[in-house]
Amino acid sequence: MKIWNATKNRMIAQQAKCAGTSVTRMLGLLGRSTLPEGQALIINPCKAVHTWFMRFSIDCLFVDQHGEIVHLMEELQPWRYTPFIKRGAYVIELPAHTIRNTQTEIGDRLEITS
Repeated sequence: MKIWNATKNRMIAQQAKCAGTSVTRMLGLLGRSTLPEGQALIINPCKAVHTWFMRFSIDCLFVDQHGEIVHLMEELQPWRYTPFIKRGAYVIELPAHTIRNTQTEIGDRLEITS
């Protein structure tokens, strides 16, 4: 899947995978040593994430059911957790610095395509 920021007309990720089962949501990025640039993990449904036991920092986009970013966190370091985002429907985990590099902001609309 690909993630496109329709508001900014920019690619967010060229290779996104979806964690849509309880097992894949629970495992998330655990066990990986990196998340390469251009990749992403979509955790659906999800309103909060943690980076316990992870080895690297990530950026997180909290997206509502209409594809609008309602909250974001940059460079979430290992052994941290995010607040519970009530309006969030799913979370997109990205390599650290992706939010800054793509100038992604709250209110931007995303499109996910296969």
